[in-house]
Amino acid sequence: MNLKNEAAVDAALTHLTALLSENEVIQDYQKLKKRVAENETLKELEEGIKTAQKEAVQFAHYDKPEAERAALKKADQLTKEFNQHPLVIAYREQLYEANELLQHLTNSIQKEVNAALEADELTREGEQ
Repeated sequence: MNLKNEAAVDAALTHLTALLSENEVIQDYQKLKKRVAENETLKELEEGIKTAQKEAVQFAHYDKPEAERAALKKADQLTKEFNQHPLVIAYREQLYEANELLQHLTNSIQKEVNAALEADELTREGEQ
């Protein structure tokens, strides 16, 4: 690829990135992501899960199966509570929508690039 094409690709990518940042689905996802990251309840649940998992590993290491089971049960309960939190559910739904949008965009770009490459190849073959 020559420098002219590279500059055009960079410009198109910059434009596409700007358009995506203005897309409602992407904006909603980013807002929700921020709310999840800043939510104290979710932070506490994450820390509780990590602590319970570490405790389970330690209890397994010291051959304390009952304490290990209790720690794993606590980790499972906290994970379930985390997964059922309304913000987490909304975040996952919004993430799915954003991924669908990006997947559609990626597939469209791929089709256009492949078509352009095929056309270029046919042009080269015709010149020979």
